[in-house]
Amino acid sequence: MQFAPVFRSEWLKIRTVRPLLATLFVLFTVTTAFSALASLDPGDPGADPLFTALSGTALGQVATVTFGALAVSAEYREGAAARLSLTAVPRRGLWFAAKAAAIAAVVLVVALVTMPAALLAGLSGLGDAADGLTTADQVRGVVGGAVHLTLMALFAAGLAMLLRSGTATLSVLIPLILIVSFVAGDAFGAVADFMPDRAGQTVLRAEPDGTLGPWTGLAVSACWTAAALLAGAWRLRRQDA
Repeated sequence: MQFAPVFRSEWLKIRTVRPLLATLFVLFTVTTAFSALASLDPGDPGADPLFTALSGTALGQVATVTFGALAVSAEYREGAAARLSLTAVPRRGLWFAAKAAAIAAVVLVVALVTMPAALLAGLSGLGDAADGLTTADQVRGVVGGAVHLTLMALFAAGLAMLLRSGTATLSVLIPLILIVSFVAGDAFGAVADFMPDRAGQTVLRAEPDGTLGPWTGLAVSACWTAAALLAGAWRLRRQDA
């Protein structure tokens, strides 16, 4: 069996599940709205203008991990969908690769629309404070931010396949993003820079001030994602649907 028809079938599944489409709408609105709001009152006058303009990405991550987790866990509601999918595509690795690719493609497209909108909203709020940003900085923030959001969705997808539960996956990832990393991350020092979400967000800074640079941060996030996908693929191959 070839990859293309399996990919198309997974793409059609995503299009027909309304909660998944709703999370994509939330991704756009939350990221754009919070970027605009944060830019109106940046607080610290020395704050990184690019990171401030794209600060809604920190909350947009919640929508992307929800999308990735639900796209996989929907297969395991009572087990019927997963058994049907694997009957149609007996090669489990091919099926999971196609599902991951469909998740990545959808999130990347939506993120590539969301990030420019968030940037424009953020820059309009910053006004003169954003004058120092170069075009290269802005392009890196938009493209790198879209890649980061895609990696987070795939990270959640891999973890959901490993745990076979969207609830369990979100119970781990949402506190990680909103509490451990976003609120208490600074207490962990340099170790926090290597958390999957914080590492990827380095690309959103015009002048990274931590351990990682923009692209090395994305690479660390990609390593976390690869590990989660491999763990999910391992469980898929080892256990029954």
